[in-house]
Amino acid sequence: QVQLQESGPGLVKPSQTLSLTCTVAGGSITTSYYYWSWIRQPPGKGLECLGYIRYSGTTNYSPSFQSRTSISRDTSKNQFTLQLSSVTPEGTAVYYCARWRQVVGQVWELDYWGQGTQVTVSA
Repeated sequence: QVQLQESGPGLVKPSQTLSLTCTVAGGSITTSYYYWSWIRQPPGKGLECLGYIRYSGTTNYSPSFQSRTSISRDTSKNQFTLQLSSVTPEGTAVYYCARWRQVVGQVWELDYWGQGTQVTVSA
């Protein structure tokens, strides 16, 4: 059973950098062929995928967030980290880390999620 746990500050000031860490237990983030993702849900809105880091360590970001997002990892701690710069109050959301699994071909699914962490962007 894979478990993911988000951690980080719950309050960030506008223009600052939001930094969150996801700690993974029960499976290695370097195991082929899983991808490890950051997803958020603003209040009253749908889910938004910010990007992911592959088992190989390469990354991919959503075009909407690419200029402000960085995802990295620490394999010794089995953790991966989100940094989102220049945040605005619109960045207030529940942030989740999750794992992508390839089902077949180009079909992927999110099979494990963290419980989510509330981040509020406010002065």
